Amino acid sequence: MPIHLFLAAEGGFNPLSLDGGGGAFWTWLIFLLALVPIWKMVMGPITRALYERDDRINELKTRAEQASEAAESAKSEVEVKLGEARAEAQKILQAARERGEVREREIVDKAKEEANALLEAASAQIRAEKDKALAAIRAEVVDLSLGAASKVLERNVTSEDDRRLVESLVAGAGQPGA
Repeated sequence: MPIHLFLAAEGGFNPLSLDGGGGAFWTWLIFLLALVPIWKMVMGPITRALYERDDRINELKTRAEQASEAAESAKSEVEVKLGEARAEAQKILQAARERGEVREREIVDKAKEEANALLEAASAQIRAEKDKALAAIRAEVVDLSLGAASKVLERNVTSEDDRRLVESLVAGAGQPGA
């Protein structure tokens, strides 16, 4: 009697029969036999790929953190330089204002000096014209006085002594307290 019939007849386990436990046996046997090649051919590369992916993610995360730190550092550096630039601009503006104020004072002072010089020149010119006018008036008064004296005295009063006398009288009349 063949062995498979003997086993089946006695009611024991027959691994060759797919009825009962034989199907589960072959399923486990095939699974266990296929597990090693599946692990080496499928699971190994997938696991390596997952580890490599995790390593790349960690590396990229580290790079991103470094880039973020570098960006923050650059940002703070830019803010410092911007503050320095603003301070320098304020200094330049202040210096320009001060130079403008100094130049303004110089211009005003020069204008005052020129105005004072013009006033002095005008005053001197007025005094000169006044002195000329007074001299002309005195000469006219002397001439009129001599003419009046000539008519009163009925003689010609033209001598140099008479002229000096009348001029000194006229000059004395123009002085205060005379």
